[in-house]
Amino acid sequence: MHKEYEGYLIDLDGTMYNGNEKILEAADFIERLREKNKPFLFLTNNSTANPETVTNKLKRVSGVKAYPKEVFTSTDATIIYLHKMKARRIYVIGEAGLLEGLQAADFELTDHEVDAVVVGLDSQVDYAQLEKATLLIQGGAAFVGTNPDTNLPTERGLVPGNGALIAFLEASTGQEATVIGKPEAIIMEAALEKIGLKKEEVLMVGDNYTTDIQAGIRNGIDTLLVLTGFTHKEDVADLPTPATYVVDTLDQWKV
Repeated sequence: MHKEYEGYLIDLDGTMYNGNEKILEAADFIERLREKNKPFLFLTNNSTANPETVTNKLKRVSGVKAYPKEVFTSTDATIIYLHKMKARRIYVIGEAGLLEGLQAADFELTDHEVDAVVVGLDSQVDYAQLEKATLLIQGGAAFVGTNPDTNLPTERGLVPGNGALIAFLEASTGQEATVIGKPEAIIMEAALEKIGLKKEEVLMVGDNYTTDIQAGIRNGIDTLLVLTGFTHKEDVADLPTPATYVVDTLDQWKV
């Protein structure tokens, strides 16, 4: 038996799919939420894709029917944060999801006299970009990272994530980044506002203890750790603070 939850915050990579590999139980889990009229958000640290791209991948890879309004990315939370700090001129390292999101939110993307340097995952990043970001941060620009994931689960194994880029720039600048994504409070508070529920009313569902589950633990939200991605069954006994619930696959969870 477990508590009844009014809504769900659901991770993507490792929870709904692994890279381009299907997670069999994902589609049925989402359909069960819909049948019970449980609101949910796909809450992802991925800044590389926009909500439309995310929903297309959910359908293509795991057969999950989803809508863009049900997706909340670290790009969305970063935009909210930048508006609150009244930044306008932004230097960006990142892929299409981040670049397009910032442009649509009317930020000026430039490399001169910037208010903030925003760092998201960019698989094509080069030394010149890192050098420019380093100099701008040293010159006083705010240093913002979309998410702290050091690795990403794929069908090939764990590959470098945005946390690795942030660590590079923290080392080169001597400055600590303000990180937006899970497990930080910035994205969790923004997601709760979007879903319209209180923290005690929702369950955070994810595969990664260091991001998804810590997001719940640090922010007073119950957690469901599913062992289909980053965190493995043999790791559970040694976790410093346990998840509220642990399942091997999502079909073991009763909505």
